[in-house]
Amino acid sequence: MKNSVRLMTLMLLAVVSIPMLTGCAAFRASTQDVNVDETRHFDADFDYSDLRSITESVAGELAASKMLSESEEPPVLMIAGVQNRTSRYVDTKSLTDRVRTLLFQTGQVRFVNESRREDLLKEQGYQAAHATPESQVSVGRQLGAKYMISGALAEMKNKSPRQVRVSRKELNYYKLTFEVTDLESGELVWITEKEFARQASKPLIGW
Repeated sequence: MKNSVRLMTLMLLAVVSIPMLTGCAAFRASTQDVNVDETRHFDADFDYSDLRSITESVAGELAASKMLSESEEPPVLMIAGVQNRTSRYVDTKSLTDRVRTLLFQTGQVRFVNESRREDLLKEQGYQAAHATPESQVSVGRQLGAKYMISGALAEMKNKSPRQVRVSRKELNYYKLTFEVTDLESGELVWITEKEFARQASKPLIGW
């Protein structure tokens, strides 16, 4: 009996030790480049693939809108930001930054750098005090934006109820609203909504 227990213990130790001795890939740290153009989802949460696809859709739709396509010259826009109405942290500035970049690359719009206004004022004050008159920028010559871009990202979640199962399902719904407002009149001149839902199944035991 003792010999059987000893034999089983030795066999178990051998099985556990094999991956360590052979350097099994499952126990090694590794890195690899990932193509960001490929859609990848690891769970039901909002991720970088969603950010890329949804911003491309919004920018493409706005670029094709009558507001821009029928404008005699590229209008000046500003970004007010996107409200995060989800239950988790989402870098909504990355949403607006990418929409701005995609729109800027079309040549159909111009943007004021509203996020750097404080830095601009500091630089203008420094130049007024220290720079020569010939090299100073003209104060009070900044462009005023005609339109303001704003929006909101909303979320709804559903989880499978308590029951006997080996996995738990989670369904997340997201809706992104983007709108453009005329700063002079306050009129809403363009709006769009992008929505998607994703379901993920998670095992009850795992790491």
